[in-house]
This record gives sequence, C-alpha cells and structure tokens, in this order.
Amino acid sequence: IMQVHFFAAARSAAGTAQLSVPLTELPSATLGALVEHLGQSLEGKTPSGLTLAQVMEQCSFLVNGARSDVQAPLQDTDRVDVLPPFAGG
Repeated sequence: IMQVHFFAAARSAAGTAQLSVPLTELPSATLGALVEHLGQSLEGKTPSGLTLAQVMEQCSFLVNGARSDVQAPLQDTDRVDVLPPFAGG
C-alpha cells in the first residue's frame, strides 16, 4: 500500500497529512493515475477555495525521495510526497 504525504496547501485541501492508497485502486500504476485518483476522490478545499485537484496542478511530486513526473511508474510500497510551491527561501 502506497503512503501519500501531503504538505502545505495540499494537506489543507486533502484534509489529512497522510493517506494510504492501494495500487489496485488505480487504473494504471503511474504517478499520473494516482494524482487523478486523488483529485477525484478527495473533495476538500483550501481556505482560499482551491480543490486538491487544482492545488496538485501546481505541485511537485517525490516518489521515494526522487522528483518524479506523471509518467513515473509506481509500486505498492512507494512513498509519494505532494509538494505545493512554497514561499520563502
């Protein structure tokens, strides 16, 4: 089961800091499929009214600590970090 960790605005929109997602819930074993699944299944919003899907359009993703794009393959034991743009240095 993958562990998905949300940070900053993504955490706010997801309504949780961490979520477990079985790979079997996704139509394909890719980061893009996970992002789409999360955007459709979590319906929270940030205080400014952005949905998780809208926040994730601006996010970077780490799979097991490595920056990854939506074509990245996933395994059931992966950790995925959802990182919105951060202000400051």
